[in-house]
Amino acid sequence: MVQKPVYVINGFLDSGKTSFFAYTIEQPYFQTSGLTLLIVCEEGEVEYSDRLLRQTNTVMEVFENEEDLTPSAMMALEARYRPERILIEYNGMWNFRNFRLPKAWRLEQQITVIDASTFSMYFTNMRSLIAEQLRASELIMFNRCDGIDEKTLISYKRNVKAINQQADLIFEDAGGEIDMTTEEDLPYDIHKEPIVLEDLNYGIWYLDAMEHPDRYDGKEIEYTGIVMVPDNFPKGYFVAGRMAMTCCANDMSFLGYACRAADEQIYPERTWVRVRARVSFEDFSEYSGKGIVLHALKVERTGQPAEPVINFAG
Repeated sequence: MVQKPVYVINGFLDSGKTSFFAYTIEQPYFQTSGLTLLIVCEEGEVEYSDRLLRQTNTVMEVFENEEDLTPSAMMALEARYRPERILIEYNGMWNFRNFRLPKAWRLEQQITVIDASTFSMYFTNMRSLIAEQLRASELIMFNRCDGIDEKTLISYKRNVKAINQQADLIFEDAGGEIDMTTEEDLPYDIHKEPIVLEDLNYGIWYLDAMEHPDRYDGKEIEYTGIVMVPDNFPKGYFVAGRMAMTCCANDMSFLGYACRAADEQIYPERTWVRVRARVSFEDFSEYSGKGIVLHALKVERTGQPAEPVINFAG
């Protein structure tokens, strides 16, 4: 059975979801010969015009209650319309953790749209809902960034990257896309040797190195981490990283890159160590391509930090 592709966009009311979908389905690259089923879970100020729906061969169905958007209800629409693809504009106040698709459909892409002017309020008061929206999104778009200073936008980026490290992030104002990633915005001196990374700065470095490995290739870093030895790692490699809280105490992730031991001596798992290493951007089998690999220059046992968990949520 060939599963139908589903494109999901989520975000809070009036964040720009409808505008994004309306623009997308009208573009030539998104045209298709079959029917498009558009499921709308909340209606804001912007609406889909009848002209747009007719011209793009799109039929719209509205769900007002979360409990009604079930796999069986979706399959009823499948039987009625036989769509070639499905677009779902999800309600930001519904917990995305409860979202389920029928087996005949597959999630092709998930996008989250965020109104930068209200992000701080929502992130402070509804962090768990935002985390569920962001966790599996491939693309996260901050719009309406006009009048927000660069330092604030960078803090928003770090908050989001702590939840979803793999997503592509776009920031836009009235003039278009904004490029904010400068070395001067980092909370540590990138030109020091070694770059000393304490607590939260280690987490910031981890995320920045993932996005900008060229900044660190060949540089030395020093930090405190806890040892993990994945079963599939080659002999002589380990990970010394930190646990990070991205949303709440029940939402933790381990941040760490592969590290090649200087003398193949590796401390037991859960041992706290002080690592000095040279950063390399290279092929590593367990990454299935290139990534950050640390080459240890010195590893010493040390005590647990006063705050063992990096708190991005605080």
